[in-house]
Amino acid sequence: MDFIEVALKVNADFADILTAELGELGFDAFVETEDGFNAYIEEDQFSEEALQETLQHYAEFVVVTYNVQKIERQNWNEEWERNFEPLFIGGLVSVRASFHPKPEQAKYDIVINPKMSFGTGHHETTTLMIENQLTLDHQGKRVLDMGCGTGILAIMAGELGASEIVAVEIEDWTVENARENAELNNYGHIDVRLGGAETIEGEKPFDVILANINRNVLLEDMPAYKAVLKPEGWLLLSGFYTEDLPVLQQRTEELGLQYKSHREKNNWVSALFKAK
Repeated sequence: MDFIEVALKVNADFADILTAELGELGFDAFVETEDGFNAYIEEDQFSEEALQETLQHYAEFVVVTYNVQKIERQNWNEEWERNFEPLFIGGLVSVRASFHPKPEQAKYDIVINPKMSFGTGHHETTTLMIENQLTLDHQGKRVLDMGCGTGILAIMAGELGASEIVAVEIEDWTVENARENAELNNYGHIDVRLGGAETIEGEKPFDVILANINRNVLLEDMPAYKAVLKPEGWLLLSGFYTEDLPVLQQRTEELGLQYKSHREKNNWVSALFKAK
């Protein structure tokens, strides 16, 4: 399957908002550029009409120009290698590509070759999720990563001592990439599955559930998460904005989950909830 690359020139203040909007249209990989960002979507899912309609919503606030081109899947490696920079999160976690050297000061070292998958750690939500993971006991725990992307959060769970890890993603090529990254980090035992919330129905309960997706999917799938979360288990959510937190708090409360805390970065949020 080939991909469509949409190169957008946009004010930095609106880049995150548009990234979220395009995610709703099916775009699932983003690369920052000097004057905006590039967004990627599978060719058969692309609608220029839908793209124009979304951009029109912001026409009175910001000038957005864009260029569309078709790229072959194998060209993605060259694209992300040109733009991927190593990260150091929470003073403990190194996230790097295989061609970067391992930093000596890192307690946890995660190697990610993202290909077309979301979740390099560069987006605020992934960073916030990792920062929240660092506060929880994963040792010997059973962990679920919903919408796993590159598998970075599932791998982080392994680094923190989780004994059983299940990761779920809706795109087959993303599942393939998550499995490759798990193997690359010596976590080949991570069970990476293709599908959505239906894949966890009837599962043995989890101690920790991670879900970095988006507001609407989180609200829709929350009952499925609660059904497989142990009493006193933790639910970590991200992929939504500060203004969305109250509605997510309300939904979790209805399901018997207690809000504990949240982190914010550039208006993105990662929140911690605990089963009562």
